[in-house]
Amino acid sequence: MSYLFTSESVSEGHPDKVADQISDALIDNFLAWDADSKVACETLVTTGQVVLAGEVKSSTYLDVQKIAREVIRKIGYTKSEYMFEANSCGILSAIHEQSADINQGVDRKEKQEQGAGDQGMMFGYATVETSNYMPLALDLAHKILIELAALRRENKDITYLRPDAKSQVTIEYSDDHLPVRIDAIVVSTQHDDFGAEDVMQKKIQDDIINILIPRVKSQLKPELQGLFTGDIKYHINPTGKFVIGGPHGDTGLTGRKIIVDTYGGKGAHGGGAFSGKDPSKVDRSAAYATRHIAKNLVAAGVCDEILVQVSYAIGVKYPMGIYVNTYGSSKTGLSDGEIAQKVSEIFDMTPYGIETRLKLRNPIYAETAAYGHMGREPQTVTKSFEGAGGEKKTVEVELFTWEKLDYTDKVKAAFNIA
Repeated sequence: MSYLFTSESVSEGHPDKVADQISDALIDNFLAWDADSKVACETLVTTGQVVLAGEVKSSTYLDVQKIAREVIRKIGYTKSEYMFEANSCGILSAIHEQSADINQGVDRKEKQEQGAGDQGMMFGYATVETSNYMPLALDLAHKILIELAALRRENKDITYLRPDAKSQVTIEYSDDHLPVRIDAIVVSTQHDDFGAEDVMQKKIQDDIINILIPRVKSQLKPELQGLFTGDIKYHINPTGKFVIGGPHGDTGLTGRKIIVDTYGGKGAHGGGAFSGKDPSKVDRSAAYATRHIAKNLVAAGVCDEILVQVSYAIGVKYPMGIYVNTYGSSKTGLSDGEIAQKVSEIFDMTPYGIETRLKLRNPIYAETAAYGHMGREPQTVTKSFEGAGGEKKTVEVELFTWEKLDYTDKVKAAFNIA
């Protein structure tokens, strides 16, 4: 019997994502001036207020207020009627020095001996369902909101959009786990107050269905465009008007959108958030590493779908273990346990090995903090930073290195895949 599966996404203007983006902007600025910085930074945003808290060990000093305001401005909170605005919001910093007890378990005289920054388990997932090896429902939910943000910034075809938004996509699958059609699409978008509630809702619904969805559909391959049938159930701003939104409508916190950040409910999640953490925190770095493993194994033809788990003890160099589940899709004749053994031989999963392989001690994190950390396009960009004293720095960095298919040849050789 066919079944339904749903994933959601949230926009860069969603309060939790505002918090994530501020935390990751701080990470980038610390790493830009001191690549050895150890940072765990949490952000809270609410009506007219930003609170920064966390632990830092770094040789640099930052103007955290300026950095936070730049992030808020870039997102689009630039009008006083939003009740949360870049220039006027209050910013309170309660950032202090990292615990020496924790630091002694991570830093070593030899960097190669670095221990894990915390205990826990991390998961990576990949599937042949899409060209970027991501679950289809989440990929579509992200695309809807990326395009909605583009329409907001263009301010031409749709002129009333505000930064806060959410999407949700429900897909019907056949018994053999193939997508058959899109069953439902939910879009809730913050908007200006431009008339009677029923008039606004009708206008927004028409624009989402007739302007936004066709733009999303046009980006897809023909086989995926065919999933958009006339039977889709649309729920557009289903509560009615959505004028009050963003941090004024709902308090935002770093790390509350971990499923949006990863696989939309497919596979598994170890529970650790990413944003605001430097790469010594394996919650972040090992989640990227397991995604890198999963994607390269699927791309190499080892299996059609895979979940990879790794676990650590705080201060310990080597992982507790590596687990693999191919959901019966393995093409190698090997058991999942045998695949896991080969994975441990191909990939160095020590914290230092991960940081080095994926170039994680670079300021590459601001771009991860909205629209998912996984499934993104690897690229090289130039980023500019300004220090607290006005000094300027430009660095060239590789973004989303964990999405590179740079280990497929090694994987094929290890598994004797032609």
